[in-house]
Amino acid sequence: MNKLAAYDIIRNPVVTEKSTLASEYNQVVFDVAVDASKPEIKAAIEQLFSVKVKAVNTFVRKGKVKRFRGQLGARNDVKKAVVTLVDGQSIDISTGL
Repeated sequence: MNKLAAYDIIRNPVVTEKSTLASEYNQVVFDVAVDASKPEIKAAIEQLFSVKVKAVNTFVRKGKVKRFRGQLGARNDVKKAVVTLVDGQSIDISTGL
């Protein structure tokens, strides 16, 4: 996998209170492409950050239907990946790539 393909899979890190608490357990949360599979996410994280990934858990947050001036619209679906790293490994998401 080349670096551009890895950047297409991994969109951005999620920085919330809940994801910050997960960092105590060697977990990092990322927004990923909706069509990305767990092995693709694992390979992209290992290539971009030079770490060993223990497990990848994914979930899809369905987009809400919203109304603006009477017109219906919908937000996009967002797929998130909770990446668990091997003990001793870490990713500093505040520095960027």
